[in-house]
Amino acid sequence: MKNRPSGKAGGLRAGALGPFDAVVMAVAGCGPAYTVVAMIPALVAAVGFAAPAVLLYCAIPMVGIALAFRHLGRLDVNSGATYSWVARTLHPFLGFLSGWAVVVSTTVFMISSTTPAGQATLSLVNEELARNDGLATAVGLGWFLLMAALVAMGTRIGARARAVAVGTQLALLLAVAIAALNQDGRAAEFSFSWFGLERFDTTHTFTAGALIVGALYWGWDVTANLSEETRDGRSGSGLGGLIGLLVVATMFLTLTVSANVLLDPDTVTSVDGSFLTTLGEKAWPGAGGKLLVLAVLLSTVATLETTLLQATRTLFAMGRDRTVPSFLGRIDPRRQTPVASTLAVASVALTALALIALTGTGVDILQDAVIGVGLLIAFYYALAGISVAVAYRSVLFGSLGNLIFLGLWPLAGAGFNIWVFAASIPTLNRTELAIGLGTLTLGLLPVTIARLQGGRSFFHPRPLNPKSVDTVDEHVADTASPVGPADGRRDGVLSDF
Repeated sequence: MKNRPSGKAGGLRAGALGPFDAVVMAVAGCGPAYTVVAMIPALVAAVGFAAPAVLLYCAIPMVGIALAFRHLGRLDVNSGATYSWVARTLHPFLGFLSGWAVVVSTTVFMISSTTPAGQATLSLVNEELARNDGLATAVGLGWFLLMAALVAMGTRIGARARAVAVGTQLALLLAVAIAALNQDGRAAEFSFSWFGLERFDTTHTFTAGALIVGALYWGWDVTANLSEETRDGRSGSGLGGLIGLLVVATMFLTLTVSANVLLDPDTVTSVDGSFLTTLGEKAWPGAGGKLLVLAVLLSTVATLETTLLQATRTLFAMGRDRTVPSFLGRIDPRRQTPVASTLAVASVALTALALIALTGTGVDILQDAVIGVGLLIAFYYALAGISVAVAYRSVLFGSLGNLIFLGLWPLAGAGFNIWVFAASIPTLNRTELAIGLGTLTLGLLPVTIARLQGGRSFFHPRPLNPKSVDTVDEHVADTASPVGPADGRRDGVLSDF
């Protein structure tokens, strides 16, 4: 399988995004405000005041996965990301299942986010309207169709609006968090013990919190799927994902500490879907709650776009390799966007929403789906962490930095996700397992059909090798010499973070 340079062989528009856009995409992919509303109450219910500790300790192995994405992206610029990297490093079947996991998890997330987007929009007008599920879904569909149109037109469209939306969201969250920390009417005084292990006990276990945080830190990796469309995609997209993850982790920690200070755990977990607005009202009486509703809306809409991008780019890469029907690899000749895969993902999402509405399963099935895709996320993150160590095995012992950043840290991230995957299974119900493991197993069907057809270069890939990359001096430190500056420029894989 050829190592496609950005925007050439694949046909996507090269240079549509810059390094700053990559950071914006990574933050938008995590959807800080939406994620806080959806998951922080569940985290506090699971571990109480120890929520900051879980967020901090789980961020460490997740950074290892971000490092894996960064360095794998340097060896193979591909819109399929883990789909291609895992295939070229471990095995084509695992690579396909990695990409399949991305497509399924992002599509399910889009479906589950549509109604909340409508609810957040209606909340700005009237709280009573927001409680009308049918109306909220209709408004959410409007947002979804708008995002699908923008994605079909190209990643550059709306870049400024995207940056403003993400910047506004972060500013509002930070302002409320700081205000909360300075309020007099506190539920508890700040304590460094919130970051210690002594807070965990038989009722508040680290495992329970980690299962939630594993999904909470998801979404930054959209930058990898946009590498073919990013200027200097070999380094810019991976660095954007790493910076975005660090920004989001810091924001989650700050907000959780603020919630510990201003709201007791019972208040956080008893407020139905309005934890963030309650925190805003407490921190900034009169305006805080409404401003954070706006933050949730901006977050949800931005996340709809990034998940669409991630799903469509992965599906496009599969179509290009003909591991799925080849028409999915077609691009619009004028806009150079994967219009066929965009239409396919949008059609599946709309059909699923229609079936949910007709069968009356509503919110329950969507909640089960979100939990179930946590298995898919852990699956492809773990494979990425293993892949980078395998790909760079010839240079791992060239320096201590190589060993840590290309081997031990990503492998720790892989181990964390394998543990999350295994520990989650006994806690899930049948529906959640069917959505998680069932959809992953379903991916064996198309990859088996593609394999039986034969002649696919995807099944006979050229292994990733840092010593054979065209720009090898930018990727790997010479194992015969220490990592460091050379010829007035940064030279090693580790020295330009």
